[in-house]
Amino acid sequence: MLSSTEAAWMVSYELMGGPLADASVWRGALLWAIALYVPLSAPLSTLESSLEESDLPESVRQPVLVISSLLLAIVTGVVTQLGFSWVLGPGWASSLGVVAVGWSVLIVLANAGKDD
Repeated sequence: MLSSTEAAWMVSYELMGGPLADASVWRGALLWAIALYVPLSAPLSTLESSLEESDLPESVRQPVLVISSLLLAIVTGVVTQLGFSWVLGPGWASSLGVVAVGWSVLIVLANAGKDD
């Protein structure tokens, strides 16, 4: 039997609906954020160079760069996961995210071999 606190928590959780309430969407979004981090590094390098040219102190520049890169990766991951979830379904979209992570690792390793 549930206590009144647990029952109230479950009722409040049931009020939270929509696609973002599904845990598989967040797992897939994390996978997509990891997979798309390498292609997103180009805009982040532009931001980093502009921050270096600005007159902000180093103690402010580094947190701005870290927070912006995390937000960009997570937002891109959520949008990609929601798009693929709408087309393929949440399970398939997450599985495709795993494949995309594998491809990203493969591309990074292939490019590292070319640099030698």
